[in-house]
Amino acid sequence: MTHRREIRSPYMEWAKLRSGAKYNLAVSGMPNLPLSRLGVTINDIEISGPGGYGYAPLQQALAAKCGVEPECVVAATGTSMANHLALAALIEPGDEVIIEQPAYELLITTAEYLGARVTRVQRPFGAGFQLDPREVERAITARTRVIVITNLHNPSSARIPDSILRLVGEIAASHRAVVLVDEVYLEACYDPAVRSAFHLGPNFVITSSLTKAYGLSGLRSGWILAAPQLAERMWRLNDLFGVIPAHAAERLSVIALERLPEIAAEAKARLESNRARLRKFFESRIDIVAARPEAGTIAFPQLTHGRSDAFCQLLRDKYETSVVPGRFFESPDHFRMGYGMDPATLEEGLQRIGAALDEFS
Repeated sequence: MTHRREIRSPYMEWAKLRSGAKYNLAVSGMPNLPLSRLGVTINDIEISGPGGYGYAPLQQALAAKCGVEPECVVAATGTSMANHLALAALIEPGDEVIIEQPAYELLITTAEYLGARVTRVQRPFGAGFQLDPREVERAITARTRVIVITNLHNPSSARIPDSILRLVGEIAASHRAVVLVDEVYLEACYDPAVRSAFHLGPNFVITSSLTKAYGLSGLRSGWILAAPQLAERMWRLNDLFGVIPAHAAERLSVIALERLPEIAAEAKARLESNRARLRKFFESRIDIVAARPEAGTIAFPQLTHGRSDAFCQLLRDKYETSVVPGRFFESPDHFRMGYGMDPATLEEGLQRIGAALDEFS
């Protein structure tokens, strides 16, 4: 009897079981927004809805937000399911998929689960985690079907300029490949002028959600942007995964999208203040170096000595503070930290990181 190879996510297991601490700087998005902030009443919520291929009010709201036609939108259960669904629709077992390095681990494990042969292109720390199109050109082959990147980059928050993305799209098109861009952290730019890479060319597929930038993780309100024919294929494929979405979440997502400008303004103000505090902390230390994030909710500093596993364990055990060990992003001398929490928690967390660094050094 042949058994399918087990694929699991070490990062998600760690995040769910071992990331908790009194001062949790391992979180990667804004704090969870309470339901009361949406101003809903019981009359706004229903358990059951139409149950077809897309709830029309949500499709229209997402399309308006993203500046696309509704037939280009595929609603999904968070960005992770959006990525899974998009890859499942784009590749067959044995196809090649190019994924950036360092990368969000679920992108790699999902591609491997779907039977892809994964190759990598570097986004080096020394280059500010930027993507070099020449590296993509060297890596791509006739068997490449998808190039997977994140923008803003997870884990560093580095932003890829449109000029670079456009070049990557042209390289992909010359091999009849698709560029899949996970834009969930791009939402944390909070700038209407920042447009999705979907508008750069017909071979771009985009995934995102309301989870990171707005504190709306519990709604699991994600989406895919794709050309209409491909979007239709994804809707049909989703019958194998999601069948019918939770209608209460669909209705709440529509309300959240109506309130998004107000939510975004508050989140932007907090992040700008916290980011300034984070930069001062980085500048005060000689035992870590970091690319200063210009936007987003996460940073990815590097220890100048030692490995982050030991440091993160000391930080959690003795100083009651958690950050994400860099091994989950193939970078054992880095750690990822969020800074979207309330300023008092961030301030105390940074002081404890500093104390732990003093001891670790």
